[in-house]
Amino acid sequence: MPPHTRVNMADVARRAGVSMATASRALSNHPHVAEETRARVLAAAEQLSYVVSPEASRLAGGATDRVAVVVPHISRWFFATLLEGLEAVLRDADLDVLLYHVGDAADRRDFFQRLPARRKVDAVVVLGMPVMHGERERLESMGVHIVAAGGQVEHYPYVSIDDAAAGRQAVDHLLFLGHRRIGMIATVEPTEPGWPANPGRARAYREALAEAGLPAEPGLVVTVPWGGVPGADAMSQLLSLREPPTAVYAHSDEVAFGAMRTLRRAGLRIPEDMSVVGIDDHPMAELADLTTVAQPVRDQGVAAGRMLLALLAGGEPEGGGTVATRLVVRGSTGPPRPGSSRARSSSPRPGRR
Repeated sequence: MPPHTRVNMADVARRAGVSMATASRALSNHPHVAEETRARVLAAAEQLSYVVSPEASRLAGGATDRVAVVVPHISRWFFATLLEGLEAVLRDADLDVLLYHVGDAADRRDFFQRLPARRKVDAVVVLGMPVMHGERERLESMGVHIVAAGGQVEHYPYVSIDDAAAGRQAVDHLLFLGHRRIGMIATVEPTEPGWPANPGRARAYREALAEAGLPAEPGLVVTVPWGGVPGADAMSQLLSLREPPTAVYAHSDEVAFGAMRTLRRAGLRIPEDMSVVGIDDHPMAELADLTTVAQPVRDQGVAAGRMLLALLAGGEPEGGGTVATRLVVRGSTGPPRPGSSRARSSSPRPGRR
């Protein structure tokens, strides 16, 4: 095709060697199309980067009343809870949800390549995952509304927590208690090696130490894949230091659970020998007596659904942006041992509670 030429249905039909009517039925998932023919038409559409016009779709049959929801994990409580809140709002509005589980890099490539040509939807909601530049272009080529929840995706209307603010609540709490040697267990997504450790939560750690006049020692930071077992391994690394920390800040509660297991197996008391704080307020955090920074997960899904309904009605989204978090103090944090060389050596520093 010559550059800057708009691709239309006739181009797809010509490339696939079928009539325009057949191409249209194949792209709309009509049941009376042979699978071989459908595959040929879809391949032609992908080769030409053809996208079904939302306006033409509505003229042909009105709105689809379908919303595509893209999620990297289904079994994890965070994503399931986000989805529960979102789906409840969309269901009440008589909108159907098409769930796309993109569990690894191959699933992501397949989704972002195929969705524009294969599905007609009124909107796309991205849950708890960053959207890369090429993926963003692919989404935007659909010409539909896009909303994000559970992560800061500032290219679209979104609802999430402020990760840096949540991190400061966690680290400032440890500083307020008198800890001066604080470790951090940062996480990366194991199925997406290109995703960095959470930048906001890591930045909060560095900034809090700097404001307290404390050095950021590289040895006190361990980065591991997300999960409880990696959290346990990270705690083992911190305990192997000549001078271990007196407190540990974990990027998530699940990682903190693993760290607590290692401490108990090593015969150390929590919080007398080591304090541990996480982020999220996992459903098991209260039973584990874990101090954490709670975020309203289901509420974020609900807010994203309401934002989307406002957009579909032609209005402006309300209730988006960042939502507040709160420190929940339980039994896993306390002052360092009296007389410890790593304990507070001056008057208490007011923490940002």
